[in-house]
Amino acid sequence: MEVVATAKWVRTTARKARLVTKCVEGMAVSDALTVLHFMPKAAATDVWKVIKSAAANAEHNYKLDASMLRVARVEVEEGRTVKRSRAGSRSHVVNVAKRTSHLRAFVTDDAFAARSNRRGVASPKPTPLVVAESEAAAEPVDQKAAAVSAVKPTAKPGSIAKPVSKAKKAAKAPNTTKKSASSADAETE
Repeated sequence: MEVVATAKWVRTTARKARLVTKCVEGMAVSDALTVLHFMPKAAATDVWKVIKSAAANAEHNYKLDASMLRVARVEVEEGRTVKRSRAGSRSHVVNVAKRTSHLRAFVTDDAFAARSNRRGVASPKPTPLVVAESEAAAEPVDQKAAAVSAVKPTAKPGSIAKPVSKAKKAAKAPNTTKKSASSADAETE
């Protein structure tokens, strides 16, 4: 079941509010409210209020469990633009557009609807890490340590790594493919 809450004539632009709403769509309501609380955008406060209101509507009016609610989507529409003017330099008048927007938050207790995106297609689930059976039997792998060692730089910190040409690499590496004359003679005897 979807429950809605609306906030009209919010004094923020619709474009700025949409940037905030895309971050919280599909999240649990408690997680979304926490993310919005610490988000450094001014529109996050208005989005926080409308999501909190939608969760309160679901809990009070429809007796839904607040811990099971998810943010299905938050729609942002442009409101009227209040046009004002102020004094500019050299006795000019500068027009100021004070934009407004309308926010509409939908919360749901249906887990599938919360995972789906705007087009109605379910978002892909993360695939688990597959480990070969021989490695899994040996001992558990510390994934964080493995990831850190895989990205460990070869040069010392603060030094500048110089590119080495293929010719120099070939000159430095010992040639193991050709057999020496003495070892070839020993094999034939």
